[in-house]
Amino acid sequence: MQHPTTGRGRLASLCLGAAVASSFGLATALPAQAATGEIRGAEAETAIANDYIVVFEDMAATGPGGVSAAATDLGSRYGGEVQRTYETALRGFSVSMDEAAAERLAADPSVKYVEQNRRVHALGTQQNPPSYGLDRIDQRDLPMDDSYTYPNGGEGVTAYVIDTGIRTSHETFGGRASSGYDFVDGDSVANDCNGHGTHVAGTVGGAEYGVAKNVDLVGVRVLDCQGSGSYAGVIDGIDWVTQNADGPAVANMSLGGSASSAVDDAVRSSISAGVTYGIAAGNSSADACDYSPARVESAITVGATNSRDGEASYSNYGDCLDIYAPGSDITSAWIGSDTDTNTISGTSMATPHVVGAAALLLADTPSASPAQVRDSMVNNASTGKISGIGPGSPNKLLYVGDSDGGDPQPPENSAPTASFTVDCTTAGCDFDASASSDSDGSVESYAWQFGDGATATGSTASHSYGGGQFTATLTVTDNDGATGTDTHQIDCYDFGTVYCFA
Repeated sequence: MQHPTTGRGRLASLCLGAAVASSFGLATALPAQAATGEIRGAEAETAIANDYIVVFEDMAATGPGGVSAAATDLGSRYGGEVQRTYETALRGFSVSMDEAAAERLAADPSVKYVEQNRRVHALGTQQNPPSYGLDRIDQRDLPMDDSYTYPNGGEGVTAYVIDTGIRTSHETFGGRASSGYDFVDGDSVANDCNGHGTHVAGTVGGAEYGVAKNVDLVGVRVLDCQGSGSYAGVIDGIDWVTQNADGPAVANMSLGGSASSAVDDAVRSSISAGVTYGIAAGNSSADACDYSPARVESAITVGATNSRDGEASYSNYGDCLDIYAPGSDITSAWIGSDTDTNTISGTSMATPHVVGAAALLLADTPSASPAQVRDSMVNNASTGKISGIGPGSPNKLLYVGDSDGGDPQPPENSAPTASFTVDCTTAGCDFDASASSDSDGSVESYAWQFGDGATATGSTASHSYGGGQFTATLTVTDNDGATGTDTHQIDCYDFGTVYCFA
């Protein structure tokens, strides 16, 4: 695997003009040389010529029109044609322009980096005999017992399959599969003309072949009928999922390619937004840390095993992996008809086992964060079962049976924030606690102590004071019973009429 370089800056000089001017005793001002920047990934074998991904600096593109207006301005200024904009998983855009213009764009102060767009593909598969995957992941040891026992069906969880689309009419989905968006054809019907995405979706949540048999499935098409696409299109899919993720959500990415900062950043951002990602380690029998998005540390990166609990010969390995799952000889849904199946192999087939298992965990604990889901799955995995694993790999095999301390714990409740304003006139003081909030729930009650022995409840209150100095205290209680307080000092002066100041 060739490692991507970080760009090619070019310097040019105009010495001849200066020499000629000097020889004739002339003073000639040389034209200013435009600054240039680096293009990340420019030397990659899969580079798409004159096609780039641009990521804004954090504080850039915040004016009127936001990302769209800023992208249009930069595209026009540097002679490029903007293809698409990203506003959620990344803040940036993709653009077509010549290499020299892209290097100048990379030096613009509003730009964090420019990356060469590259081809990406569904990770390779091979034809093999029938599968065993579900039978293996519900028991600690071999031999298998010809059954699959699961704790729930993944109800209430949505799984986004970022791939070649889904044949949503396939009987195994029972009406639970739908189209999200098709970034290949630019419409809302993500039909699968390759088969890879349908196979993956069937392992995540098909009735016959799925780990989570009642999960909702959404196809997000970023790869074409040959299983190929571009990183710009993949970022489109991640951005769409981040914007549209509904409730507890998981995402499957059984695709990858050479290292890409832009793709990695988009996945990290989507995970930070609450979506749990399972990502295929890759099928190059190489270090997964050299591939994107497999190297994203906050995702769940998955290697493949065979029916004998050996690491699959094709599986990538290394310390960027989190867990292994069955990936060789996996049977699932296919696209020939609404009952069609196919048996194929790859880390692409291992990953949806893990994503389905993540859906089971979220069905049981919907508030679990992506980090909690990942840690729970890794902690509950069967250890020491895999033979022949590559250097640095964790000897962890997916297990969905009764946990050994692996259930994700719900996040600790955060206390609510109490906040109020005071407005005093000669008629008394008005108190307003509408600014109080609770980051992980709701404020359920408000209790006032006015500092002179009087009390009240409710989000607003009024009170009249005599002369003196008082401390008004608000206590708010959230839906989990936690409390927060805020205080204000009120000084009141009695001149026959009481005047109060807060």
